[in-house]
Amino acid sequence: MKREYPDAPIPAVGAVVFKGERVLLVQRAHEPSQGRWAIPGGVIELGEAARQAVEREVREECGLAVQAGDVVQVLDYIQHDDAGGLRFHYVLIDFACQYVSGELRAGDDVADARWVHPDEFDALNVLQRARAVIAKARK
Repeated sequence: MKREYPDAPIPAVGAVVFKGERVLLVQRAHEPSQGRWAIPGGVIELGEAARQAVEREVREECGLAVQAGDVVQVLDYIQHDDAGGLRFHYVLIDFACQYVSGELRAGDDVADARWVHPDEFDALNVLQRARAVIAKARK
């Protein structure tokens, strides 16, 4: 599956995981959003249910076991290049997830992983779409 300049939208998942007042965030190691802080997640693999995918992604990216709960939102992430070509198109399904166990570590596809208090969002330049889904999940 070609992620950059895809032939069709790519289904992906995101996890909103709280631990007290803090939320689980990862620093993306690859485009799109390389170097930016966001919720963990990734592409749904062939034959995998969306809830399984979000639990797997958190395990791979952060070393944590979580249990997927309700869908918080579904949205499109569409990014064009400077010439107007479609560079990325993901259909994102974001889940509220419950922390189960594990020690936080930065795994594959992420440069860093942290439990972050909302007061730190500006300093880390957390993506606006991540802030919005976190706010929805917190309600």
